[in-house]
Amino acid sequence: MDALAEWFRTLYETTGVNLTIVYDAYDRQRFVSGLGMTIYLSTASVLISIVIGAVGAWAQGSPLRLLRGLVNGFVVVFRNTPPLVQIFFFYFGLSPLLPYVEDMDGMRAPLFSNVQWAIISLSLFAGAFNVEIFRSGIEAVPRSTIEAVESLGYGRLGVYLHVVLPLALRVCLPALNNNLVNLLKTTTLAYAIAVPETLYVSKQIWTDSQNVPTMMIVLLLVYVGLVGVLVWIMHRWERRLAIPGYGQGAAR
Repeated sequence: MDALAEWFRTLYETTGVNLTIVYDAYDRQRFVSGLGMTIYLSTASVLISIVIGAVGAWAQGSPLRLLRGLVNGFVVVFRNTPPLVQIFFFYFGLSPLLPYVEDMDGMRAPLFSNVQWAIISLSLFAGAFNVEIFRSGIEAVPRSTIEAVESLGYGRLGVYLHVVLPLALRVCLPALNNNLVNLLKTTTLAYAIAVPETLYVSKQIWTDSQNVPTMMIVLLLVYVGLVGVLVWIMHRWERRLAIPGYGQGAAR
């Protein structure tokens, strides 16, 4: 590691390519910490948004008009407002209205931290799109299949969990894949409320080290890599769930 760091230090001195995240321990620690925060934000938001999508799509078919109206209102609001505005609304608008708690030092602290608000906001934003994605998959499930399961004595929730949702998921996975990729890229907006994710710490690094072009290239490559890993996982999931003659394979 020392030899690699020395090589990059020499590279900077001879060519001007200043990759401090390799040869400077402090910058390296900051960058790794920011990358870890991006992965944490993405993972938490992806999982929560999938749950929101699945539950919301089920609620859209509820016989209760009020519940359907609430879900449809949620979808309209979060699909038709910018995610950055939503983050600002939660962090600067809603957070001050909530009760404060005492932290470990006995000081008053907000009920939710900036990281938690970022996860909440991003999850609701992506979840609103996931509701519609899951709904499209549910509508693709043949009515005859649902009726056959209902004839076996399953209730509405049982039909959804055991038959409709697994079949709908196979149909909507490509669209879900696209939305989750967009969600991963949208995590950069957490920068606006000082969440120390990759973009935020990279800004600190290039401000201190004056290596803006180098860090911008690193940022680009990092997000290409993160998106590539997510797409690979989603494609593996899609192939694992594939049923011959059903869903996307049948359409082709």
